[in-house]
Amino acid sequence: MRCENPLPVTYPYRAYGLTLGCDTPVSALRQVPAGLERYDIIVSLGPETDWVREARRLPSQLEHPRPGAVEGDDSPFALTSYGAGKFFELAYGNEALFFVDAAAKRVWGTCLPPLTSEDVATYLLGPVMGFVLRRRSVMALHASAVFIGRQAVALCGESQAGKSTTAAALALRGIPVLCEDITPLIEQDGRFHVEPGYPRVCLWPDAVEELFGARDALPRLTPSWEKFFLPLDGGNAKFEEQRRVVSAVYLFAPRVAEADAPRIEEVAPREALLNLIQNTYMNWLLDRNQRGAEFDALSRLVTQVPVRRIVPHADPGRIGELCDLILADAGCLSADCNSTSMISER
Repeated sequence: MRCENPLPVTYPYRAYGLTLGCDTPVSALRQVPAGLERYDIIVSLGPETDWVREARRLPSQLEHPRPGAVEGDDSPFALTSYGAGKFFELAYGNEALFFVDAAAKRVWGTCLPPLTSEDVATYLLGPVMGFVLRRRSVMALHASAVFIGRQAVALCGESQAGKSTTAAALALRGIPVLCEDITPLIEQDGRFHVEPGYPRVCLWPDAVEELFGARDALPRLTPSWEKFFLPLDGGNAKFEEQRRVVSAVYLFAPRVAEADAPRIEEVAPREALLNLIQNTYMNWLLDRNQRGAEFDALSRLVTQVPVRRIVPHADPGRIGELCDLILADAGCLSADCNSTSMISER
């Protein structure tokens, strides 16, 4: 269900397959045609709203870091539930704060100086939307996704494994990007599809220097963040705005200095399943039933979609070779998928 718009929302956007009605502009997003009477999510990035004030009055409980597991956890993130799960507070250190209702139909966010609205938007489009997808029972891989051979290709792995850098390198070759870091998967008509995220690829300074020859060759996400972004605005790189069928998943292994790297290896379905279970976004939020449902969905995914292992070379200058390998391998897999689809439709 979509929620009725209770406010005179001015800025309609679409991200991760959801329509957002925002009370402030978000420069990282593209507006969709105005005139919508309903939105999937109402987003407020201004003064505290009435529903947030009401939520704060309810009994609260710290959900993450979990009591007894706080020591040694270097993450500044804290998740608190209010009213036994009616509302959730997502706090990022002393910097940014968000509230989300149980159905993930309302989101409110703010920050403290010197952070700005751009900082709030950065959190919103990353981990907050990841949380929203989870609340809406949407499975998402910790992955970037690109559009090769009329199909979506997911580049999956842990933080700083090289997913975003590889997606950006492919984008500079004319390959459209669907998602960066969070890849929502929708199962429909017996196939898995990727929902587009938003038109940016976020990169660390080392990756910017690797791709462009200078650490400051791209605009910063915000003045207070180290990261930069590659705009997918149709200039140097393109954004794929349509939902696309998944034709392949690549799992990033640690970088090596071996002579035959970079290389692509086949992965058995069982090993692929275990790897993907570890690389779904915010999987620590799931209860036992949700974990079971996700296990079943991923089991279907690895039987339908080829999963490969990418072994990058430790030398960042060899990313061009890695892109060549991915384009060749994914192109073949996509051609096979298209042929199979045509035969099944006859």
